[in-house]
Amino acid sequence: MSTTPARLTARSVVLSVLLGTHPASASASELVGLTADFGIREPTLRVALTRMVGAGDLVRSVDGYRLSDRLLARQLRQDEALNPKLVRWNGTWAMLVVTSVGTDARTRAGLRTTLYDRRFAELREGVWMRPDNIGMELTDDLRARVRMLHARDDDPVGLAARLWDLSGWARTGEGLLEDVSAAADVPGRFVAAAAIVRHLLQDPVLPVELLPDGWPGAALRRAYHDFAAELLARRDDTELMEAR
Repeated sequence: MSTTPARLTARSVVLSVLLGTHPASASASELVGLTADFGIREPTLRVALTRMVGAGDLVRSVDGYRLSDRLLARQLRQDEALNPKLVRWNGTWAMLVVTSVGTDARTRAGLRTTLYDRRFAELREGVWMRPDNIGMELTDDLRARVRMLHARDDDPVGLAARLWDLSGWARTGEGLLEDVSAAADVPGRFVAAAAIVRHLLQDPVLPVELLPDGWPGAALRRAYHDFAAELLARRDDTELMEAR
């Protein structure tokens, strides 16, 4: 699954860097140093930063730039995908039965997106399930629309295979591992790492008992963390140069 990196925009690089940074902020000079590897010139970057502030992507601060609250929520989802908080699985499945979806298409679509983001899969219309192995706190709005039940299944492996395309997810993940390993430079690894994050957002985060052999989830997370550490080291080098 080899990919040729497209030319990266200043906006995509800045957002990806900050989404992988805690706290999600950086000075302008740090961003100049980090984006230099991508062929982004300083004037281009500064124009992009101004536009991102105007678009509500970034907030200007005394120390530089930080992610807006909207993108901090996206960072939280990304963090959960990269470091899922698992609990011991006792064979129970969480089942959400939709009792109220609203009358307009936008509301219905929003509910589906919310349930997908929480790693549920739809068994049939209005019935969503997942193993009860991750911490789940439903918002008041969601509680008003669904009923939470718990169930067991005589064939949990078969149920998982019905709810998710596990073999397809694994094949894509293996291809992404090949991409990041084959990438010869920072931009190439950047593109592969960004694709890994997007793929992990679709990881159902199943108990090991339900996973096919050779599941690449842990390897994908290690690959991303290795690249994030590389970017952090480059950022630290930029700070050292500024201090001299």
